[in-house]
Amino acid sequence: MPRRAVNSALLPLALDREEEKPMHRQLYDQLRELILTGRVPTGERLPSTRTLSRDLSVSRNTVATAFDQLLAEGYLEGRIGAGSYVSRELPEETLSARSDATCAPEGHPRKRGLSERGQALAGLRRKQGKRTPTFTPGLPDVDDFPFDVWSRLMSRAWRRPPLDLLANQEPAGYRPLREAIAGYLRTARAVRCDADQVIIVSGAQQAIGLAAHVLLDDGDPALVEDPGFPGVRGALLGAGAKLIPVPVDAEGYDVDAGEKLSPDAKFVCVAPSHQYPLGLTMSLSRRLKLLEWASRVDGWILEDDYDSEYRYAGRPLAALQGLDRDGRVVYIGSFSKVMFPSLRLGYLVVPKDLTDPFRHARAALDDHPSSIAQPAMTTFIEEGYFAAHLRRMRKLYAARQNKLAQLLDVHLSDLLEIMPSEAGMHLVADLKPSLRARMNDVEAVEIAAGAGINVAALSGYYVDKPKRQGLLLGYAAVQENKMEAGVIKLSEALRAELT
Repeated sequence: MPRRAVNSALLPLALDREEEKPMHRQLYDQLRELILTGRVPTGERLPSTRTLSRDLSVSRNTVATAFDQLLAEGYLEGRIGAGSYVSRELPEETLSARSDATCAPEGHPRKRGLSERGQALAGLRRKQGKRTPTFTPGLPDVDDFPFDVWSRLMSRAWRRPPLDLLANQEPAGYRPLREAIAGYLRTARAVRCDADQVIIVSGAQQAIGLAAHVLLDDGDPALVEDPGFPGVRGALLGAGAKLIPVPVDAEGYDVDAGEKLSPDAKFVCVAPSHQYPLGLTMSLSRRLKLLEWASRVDGWILEDDYDSEYRYAGRPLAALQGLDRDGRVVYIGSFSKVMFPSLRLGYLVVPKDLTDPFRHARAALDDHPSSIAQPAMTTFIEEGYFAAHLRRMRKLYAARQNKLAQLLDVHLSDLLEIMPSEAGMHLVADLKPSLRARMNDVEAVEIAAGAGINVAALSGYYVDKPKRQGLLLGYAAVQENKMEAGVIKLSEALRAELT
């Protein structure tokens, strides 16, 4: 027979009407605590909602709401109308039992069934230090971003948004933004496109992954620059591609080497305007050879136009896509480095005959991109703010690059050899023999981190055995009046290891 209900007068329940927490939540918390501590044992019948509401001087709905939550979470059993009982098997006990059952014996770690793809992706993880402004590669200057303008445009877009902006978005993205991007690319990058060829994504990595899903089958070879950006490798591996690292020389991606390494490959991802991380520019003859290769083998070129806007000697170079007459290039761009990283807004430009397959694949994989920032980005481009911001940053970054090069020459020329660069947001500094004899670049990065300096190891960007040992020093986010202190800290930290 069921036990008699516990006397409500004996329950230490006290509800405070002055507290911000709702009274039903106060009651739920207190009853749950009584159950978990065993002060109300399992199987015990609780007072009725009517009785508790009277004794606590609260509405019956308040008590019923607390009981409903306890019933839903498994602390109580039964129906409120027929009495409520403390469950004989509490949720915490069930979870604990399941956890104990799945734990491997001590000293015998359980092997998890990762796929080969999962293991490869997990192996790409790089140690992430604190992203301080002091020489972090790829970190833009956000102090000089016109957030007053940006916030005004965001507010304008979302004060009274139309229904089309809230629902039923196109898989390719917000049409006005695609038109604005197409206009900008035609003018600034000599990209041959219209809005129908533009597809909005959350960034370059999603763009690469989408292109690989559309153009590659599992196990198909994908040629990649070595060294190159790890995010490219991750996106391709995630799509099931087999990576073929291809060396980069003074003219950029080595087309002949790629064909020798994988004669059957029909897919390559390159950054011809500003190769990451080396900062090289692919020569015109090499670009034409790459296009000829793609046409001959019926292949595809993914052009990652990384940092193309930040060129400090003359106008930005024309995109490889503008030289393509056979529809072999998928062009990829991102606003993350130009605006701010958390914006997560990028785009692809696909050949005209691939627009429908890419749009359908986009819808199948991710439905449509977030529309939150797209209207503001549209206006930012259309009203000239984007071009003005680029001009300011180009001038600012050029000065900072020059300043950093001078400081490195003064304080570290005996340890580091600076590689000149006409573009980008970082400099590459090779370890000189005097330093290389005592440490590799990974060790140098750890030493710098101990001094609060966040640089990257060049060797970490290689797939095959690293051919160079060096440091990547980002300058975009470092104010000139703070740059020398950072260089001196780096110098002192490295020299301390040499004594």
